[in-house]
Amino acid sequence: MPPVFSHGDLRLYLLNLLDESPRHGYDLMQALSDRTGGTYTPSAGTIYPRLSKLEEEGLVTKTVDGRKTVYAITEAGRAEVAARAHELEGIEAGLADSVRLIADEVRGSVREAMKSLRADLAASAQSERDNAERDRDDARASASASGWDEARASSREQMRRAEAILAEFRGTVRADLRTHLAHGGQLAADAVDDLSRALDDTLAALTRSLR
Repeated sequence: MPPVFSHGDLRLYLLNLLDESPRHGYDLMQALSDRTGGTYTPSAGTIYPRLSKLEEEGLVTKTVDGRKTVYAITEAGRAEVAARAHELEGIEAGLADSVRLIADEVRGSVREAMKSLRADLAASAQSERDNAERDRDDARASASASGWDEARASSREQMRRAEAILAEFRGTVRADLRTHLAHGGQLAADAVDDLSRALDDTLAALTRSLR
């Protein structure tokens, strides 16, 4: 995934945000997230060291307001923002390009993930159909040889297998989606719709195989 800010650009952009109004650290992180459409949310470890550096340079000041530390730009900071206004225009343009690239990559990743998931679901459904067919054959053979008690035992075992497969699938999908979101990705409605349709198709296939 391409970087959102080039070297040194985040420092100037933070000054520009503080030139608009005083803010505390979380406000700055939220503002950056808002202005990138949620594709970039910096961590505290990214923001606060830069704020400390700006304070050392005399470009911002900080005051404690209750449990929050509020940062405000100084006259020297305003002068730098004004002197580098043309750079800010370039940063804004580059930011828009970076956001588009990130959004395109996220959409591509979701499409590939859904394609892979559909393939896995189809393979799983086919495997279940094959297993179900083998189980029916085994059950018939067992019924003729040993009676229905063994057939029922086999069915219960397959039920346990099916429940384990479903639990593992659910856990894997949830973990992958949460990891994707935790890394700043987005989950579009059409991706969830694709998942729902794939699961509906798998359910229909499984229902047909059980008839």
